[in-house]
Amino acid sequence: MTGRLPQFVIAGAPKAGTTALHAALATHPGLYLSPVKEPKYYLTDGRPPPRSRQRGPGDAHSAREWIWRRADYLALFAAAPAEAVRGESTPFYLYDRAAQARLAADVPGVRVVVVVRDPVDRAWSNWVHLRADGLEPEADFLTAVRREERRVADGWAPFWHYRGLGRYGEQLRDLYRHVSREQVLLLRYRQVVDSPRETLDRVSAFLGVAPGVAHAVPPENVKPYVADTAGYRALSRAVRAGAALGAYAPPQVWRQVSRPLIAALHAGRAPRPSMPVEVRREVLEPLLPDIALLEELTGESFADWKGDTGRGDFRSRAARSTPS
Repeated sequence: MTGRLPQFVIAGAPKAGTTALHAALATHPGLYLSPVKEPKYYLTDGRPPPRSRQRGPGDAHSAREWIWRRADYLALFAAAPAEAVRGESTPFYLYDRAAQARLAADVPGVRVVVVVRDPVDRAWSNWVHLRADGLEPEADFLTAVRREERRVADGWAPFWHYRGLGRYGEQLRDLYRHVSREQVLLLRYRQVVDSPRETLDRVSAFLGVAPGVAHAVPPENVKPYVADTAGYRALSRAVRAGAALGAYAPPQVWRQVSRPLIAALHAGRAPRPSMPVEVRREVLEPLLPDIALLEELTGESFADWKGDTGRGDFRSRAARSTPS
């Protein structure tokens, strides 16, 4: 039963433009992207997600949306035309080493698209995303990062692993133990954002379909920066309480109920502040050896990640939206 499995995956990283890339590739008639954007199938071993990884706010509710049954996963690709190249996007496959092994064993020859982003910028965007959805209880980014190891030990799901998700060197090194380098296309977030046409042509060539066909679409995964006000705190407490209860109801029920709460949270949007240099340095410092490993593996320079300013993803961009 391998005929309807994906032939490629967008494997990571979260908050690196994978949603925008998935949507753009879905416009190519030679490609078939699963209608569920993040099925997370290879994060499972044919059983429901373990409760030991559902300890963070909203984790248990989100786990109910994972597609872990083989038949359900195969059904995602049942409508694909016979000649189309099938794919799906789950940006935690790169981070989860067991998922890497399962994917490579299940789909020999699978092509893997990886998008990496300045790891501090990525962590910040990750925190902004969870704050905007009312799930991150810590109002200070640096404090949330400092709590990461404890949260990981307590079983919070991977999306809370702010630094860990940005250790691309280790992740790529381990991926290469399962698939050949020729099966992996490494992109940078800034390429997806700043040169979408050229980037889509690169991905199309990698997947063996005609270039110049897929087109960029407006990003749908951009979350606003929401100020920490009394109103925000009250609403976010309601969201977290509802998400806990939502773990016992069908996911679509909680999503419907939570929509006005999320809209109210987003109404408190504010300009994104600049990140203090000392904050960036503290978050970045433990990641520098991993950046060096990434450079060694790829033969490319990632010197722009090592400075005090990043790429400006922290500042308010009133004039344009970028996938975050």
